[in-house]
Amino acid sequence: MSAPTTAEPLVLTQRRIWIIFGALVAGMLLSSLDQTIVSTAMPTIVGDLGGVEHQAWITTAYLLATTIVMPIYGKFGDVLGRRRLFLFAIAIFTLASIGCAFADDFWTFVIFRALQGAGGGGLMILSQAIIADIVPASERGKYLGPLGGIFGLSAIAGPLLGGYFVDHLTWHWAFYINIPVGIAAFAIAWFTLTLPSKKATKPLDILGVLFLSAATTCLIMFADFGGDAGHGWSSTTTWAWGVGLIIAVAAFIFTESRVADPVIPLSLFRNPIFVNATAIGLAIGLGMFASISFIPTFLQMSTGTSAAESGLLMVPMMVGLLGTAVASGLAITRTGKYKIFPIMGTLLTAIVMAVMTTLTASTPVWLIMVYLFFFGAGLGLVMQVVVLVVQNAVPATEIGTATSTNNYFREVGATLGVAIFGTIFTNRLSENLTSVFANSGSTAEEAANATATLDPQTLAQLPEAVRDGIVAAYADALAPVFWYLLPFLVLAFVLALFLRQVKLSDVAGMVARGEAVDGVHVTDDGRTTVTTAEPISGTSASTAAGSVITAEPIAGDGDTDSRT
Repeated sequence: MSAPTTAEPLVLTQRRIWIIFGALVAGMLLSSLDQTIVSTAMPTIVGDLGGVEHQAWITTAYLLATTIVMPIYGKFGDVLGRRRLFLFAIAIFTLASIGCAFADDFWTFVIFRALQGAGGGGLMILSQAIIADIVPASERGKYLGPLGGIFGLSAIAGPLLGGYFVDHLTWHWAFYINIPVGIAAFAIAWFTLTLPSKKATKPLDILGVLFLSAATTCLIMFADFGGDAGHGWSSTTTWAWGVGLIIAVAAFIFTESRVADPVIPLSLFRNPIFVNATAIGLAIGLGMFASISFIPTFLQMSTGTSAAESGLLMVPMMVGLLGTAVASGLAITRTGKYKIFPIMGTLLTAIVMAVMTTLTASTPVWLIMVYLFFFGAGLGLVMQVVVLVVQNAVPATEIGTATSTNNYFREVGATLGVAIFGTIFTNRLSENLTSVFANSGSTAEEAANATATLDPQTLAQLPEAVRDGIVAAYADALAPVFWYLLPFLVLAFVLALFLRQVKLSDVAGMVARGEAVDGVHVTDDGRTTVTTAEPISGTSASTAAGSVITAEPIAGDGDTDSRT
């Protein structure tokens, strides 16, 4: 696996934990703020760049890149340490944001969105793994609140900023804003993210990474081409991707069964708790992301709201998510019980999804906000809990790998959901819009051009009859898609019923691996006493669990940077 490059373990004082947590918050703010801003601005972006009929690719490219890099960040973080990878993720996300801001055609924009995904995937996985490194599973729930607060802040600030940029400046500012935020996040992480670096003691699984990336790409392209009106499931190109998927999966499994240190150990799939929690994540990903990705577009075009207003209408969902994430995290820390929350969350989301199939252009805005609040509340009971369950079910040496694998399968579900159901939505939408423009007296070519460049500003300038037809077209295209998503949420509920309840660990990952010690107390004479929770690699039997080590204080620092 790997070995620390320094012999002395870190001392995990409460002050150090909060400082490291602050660096994670900065990175998560960068990623989450971008998502809420871009979702609000998307109709304007695709209209300006002439890609309405291909708008699903903006989300698909981001999710595909995120999905591919997740196992890489997870495994390489376990082997090489997470600090440098976290800094790299911030840097590539920020640079890709600059590329998005200056993109002058649709497909260039899609490429830079994919690069953003490569950075965003790292920020997501590494943040979750680092929390597991420094906080025991039994205490980790209370840290979900502040981390969830970042999404709540982004849910409010993102739509406001995105709407302001679209309505008063240009959509390019949705990416300009990432530049100062990214620089600040990088600086904070550089100075505060004090984690050990490691050196690999076994060859890195490069072949596994390549085959996994190929399999993921083939899977998404197979789904995307199959659902595309220009190709379809009978297309030779579609099934060429399918054959590529089978070959890549077979090569990946063959490789992972033989390499010394696989990027995704097949032994994980012999762990029933890991398999169950990961299957819940996969089903939630299929049902959740597809619906979330297109709701802002639905709100703008079907209800006639501005970009700012449609973004603010998403706030209730994030408020619901934040509230239940905080409440469930605190409850898990207090009771040590987690099983009830995925059960309640999946049931609530399934009920709301069924209700959302009734959405029409005439549905009151306040009612849509109520639906979104409860939808978010259900998600908040599931999302972080299944990650906690997975981290608690594996050895400390595999925390990053297990975290990333769980997220990988959730993102596979998300990407499939967006690709398949997004294609269903956009195909129905293109047909409906072409019919609307054709009925208004436009030629077939004029109707196609009008459909490709339609944005909220253009919609407001159209005759009332055409505008009403377009509003109905969006509603008729999206609402039926929710019926296709509902079975996956029902499946997640059934899986949650069979999730095993086990005791949560009271040892942080770095402590269990001998990279850190916990329980630091500063004595009256300025010395530190460290109570270890687990034996530290290289120490004698006298320093086993529950023993006390006394160390001299380090000049200029109270309890933050001492070493044993």
